[in-house]
Amino acid sequence: MHPLAGDLDHVLAHTAGVWDELRGARIFVTGGTGFFGCWLLESWAWAWERRDIDGSLTVLTRSADGFRRKAPHLAAHPGIRLVEGDVRSFRLPGASFTHVIHLASDATPQRCMERPLVVLDTIVDGTRRVLDLAVESGAKRLLFTSSGAVYGPQPRDLSHMPETYSGGPDVTERQWVYAEAKRTAEMLCTVYGRVACVPARCFAFVGPGLPLDAHFAIGNFIRDHAAGRPVRVTGDGSAVRSYLYAADLAIWLWTLLVAGAPGRPYNVGAERAVSIAELARMVAGGGPVETAGTPVPGRLPERYVPSCERARTELKLKELIPLEDAIRRTMPARRAKEATL
Repeated sequence: MHPLAGDLDHVLAHTAGVWDELRGARIFVTGGTGFFGCWLLESWAWAWERRDIDGSLTVLTRSADGFRRKAPHLAAHPGIRLVEGDVRSFRLPGASFTHVIHLASDATPQRCMERPLVVLDTIVDGTRRVLDLAVESGAKRLLFTSSGAVYGPQPRDLSHMPETYSGGPDVTERQWVYAEAKRTAEMLCTVYGRVACVPARCFAFVGPGLPLDAHFAIGNFIRDHAAGRPVRVTGDGSAVRSYLYAADLAIWLWTLLVAGAPGRPYNVGAERAVSIAELARMVAGGGPVETAGTPVPGRLPERYVPSCERARTELKLKELIPLEDAIRRTMPARRAKEATL
């Protein structure tokens, strides 16, 4: 049994109209081997086999052999084709696509500090190359995964960040290079004008495949709990976040690809806000939690929580899987058990 079978059935149950639209589609994807990309590939393969969509999905990767080792069932799927190349310079002469999904960005906080120009070039130059490819190949729609970071720091007295917020990153601080690069890439999509581009401003997520040893707090908490250690909060636990489950994320991204209004950004995420301390306790499930710092009395917490009213009202998208269930579904022990059923 496929370990994601229940989640993939959930995606199909909430994207029926999407697959009618994508029947026979030829889709090009960058970043298809990362967390977002693997969920889109898994759901594409699931729909391909169960909805008779008879389309093709071409995935740009820097290492086809590496992806074959990571996900051999996807690499060998008849509805998926791998091509090697750098997102900034790849060429596919004569290729014909109906849709493009641009996920690639390759950025971590450490990489932003140590190699900011590489991060900037990869996002900006990569987006320009993908836009050119979309036009060269005749694609009619392009989904670009941007980031909630494009707004800059969320005002601490603003509970949920709307798409209409006009703030931005601090361009004098290199830590904001990823955010500013995403803003610039969105502007490229705006001024390019030759393909219908839908920007998806993505916030925070959880689900199988999320790295458990990177810069994602929820992933690190799940790693600690799975290892039988106390869940460790490196800060004071006051920061506020929200998390959308990966299966719901796949529903949102497929829907935005076929139904999002071109040139209109959509926040993608959950609206249920939780503090990092609350999140740690949820993951620990009654087990020990260690917090390094102490909140400053009277100081409003730092926030990173979207308003998803636009996606909710225009596209009827919403969070379907509660955070507690999302955490449970992500636990490595549960996934391993399901894989043996």
